[in-house]
Amino acid sequence: MLTREFIADREKMKDYSVAVIGLGISNIPVIRFLSRYGANITACDRKEITQLGESKVAELKSLGVELSCGSDYLDVLYNRKFDLIVRSPGLRPDLPQLIHSVNNGAMLTSEIELLFGLCQAPIVGVTGSDGKTTTTSLIASMLNSSGYQVHLGGNIGTPLIEEVLSYQDDEIVVLELSSFQLMTMKKSPAYSLITNISPNHLDYHKSYQEYVDAKCNIYKWQEDNGVLVLNEDNEETAALSKTRDNIITYSRLNKVANGACLVNGALVLINGAKIDKICDPQELKLIGSHNIENVLAAAAVARAAGAKIESIREVATTFTGVEHRLEFVRNHGGILYYNDSSCSSPTRTIAALNSFNTGIVLIAGGSDKYVPFDELGIKIAEKAKALVLLGQTSDKIYQSTKAALDAASKDMTIVKTGSLQEAVVKASALADVGDVVLLSPACASFDMFNNFAERGLMFKNYVFSL
Repeated sequence: MLTREFIADREKMKDYSVAVIGLGISNIPVIRFLSRYGANITACDRKEITQLGESKVAELKSLGVELSCGSDYLDVLYNRKFDLIVRSPGLRPDLPQLIHSVNNGAMLTSEIELLFGLCQAPIVGVTGSDGKTTTTSLIASMLNSSGYQVHLGGNIGTPLIEEVLSYQDDEIVVLELSSFQLMTMKKSPAYSLITNISPNHLDYHKSYQEYVDAKCNIYKWQEDNGVLVLNEDNEETAALSKTRDNIITYSRLNKVANGACLVNGALVLINGAKIDKICDPQELKLIGSHNIENVLAAAAVARAAGAKIESIREVATTFTGVEHRLEFVRNHGGILYYNDSSCSSPTRTIAALNSFNTGIVLIAGGSDKYVPFDELGIKIAEKAKALVLLGQTSDKIYQSTKAALDAASKDMTIVKTGSLQEAVVKASALADVGDVVLLSPACASFDMFNNFAERGLMFKNYVFSL
């Protein structure tokens, strides 16, 4: 792994050969960072040069970066020897070209792994199948409110690699970490949280066990004084509490010995006999029982990392949420519209459905991650008054919902659409005054959009154009 001392030695860096695979959000900052210290960089991307965009190509050329683009973009790894390979998180590490380079002496890494290797500040890491972004944002706000200089990144916000050498040991880095980022990690955060684990991303991972193992890398490499926070209410994470000592837990359902839970209906931090009240559930601005879990998780981690109880309480009662996560969009004609575009798993859509006690017209569907929809179908049959489907998984969600409706001897209007705009119009027509139109896709967005943010923004635009 690159060290701070090695990077500072320009004589060594000028002979250091780096291949950066994938020119997405995280790797362009890596190129800027390594170029600043004189590394020889080859940037590889599946897109043709003409598809990258003029400004990106111009910047790369100004940095002296060589380009290898197109369908055979990885062949350069067979033809040349590299010291370092920086892969995009979405690229599996066991591709033949990567294996060849590693066997030929290259070190395989990623933007996040470089960050871990170079960062002097303590790191808080958050992973899980659901709830990562909201919980990560809460933790960062609680620590910031407590007076810490906080740097928020990972799978959220702006990549931190360009500024990592300036971070001091009295500052804190807070990272949301995906299974893709964790898969090859050999270093863990000082403070690690797993919110929950359920089947997800099985289009990328070769098995559910590989997915679980990737998540567990968030604590596997911790030092002896590392802190691990786990959800007692999730079967997979509860089982992990038996793997080591020094565990902090949280639960919405049961009292815990050390961590965060509900006591007499209130959210509290608890350590043995000492109990500090955070707030009552009705004081939260966030809706849904899953967000009670997110606040408990964030409070447990933030306190372990040094946050003050007053700051934890303040953030818990004022935090209004993150864009595209059960985000209130508009009241139009007495119908409430909510954007939950970041919801890319059935379990999170189930949580969203449980957040409302009124009629729900659900918009769902997207690209297929090969996870089951059976439980989602049961919940849709129970909670929704109508279902509007779009995207690659329309048929699968339809079949699961129809099976649940038949089992319950119920009926429901289900409409399949060809675009998000059509879905919004159809959902609006199916909703009555007092109902909720909820975009909560339960799937990734890549069949129709570049990412969930684009999907969410388009949903909001279509809602405001009604």
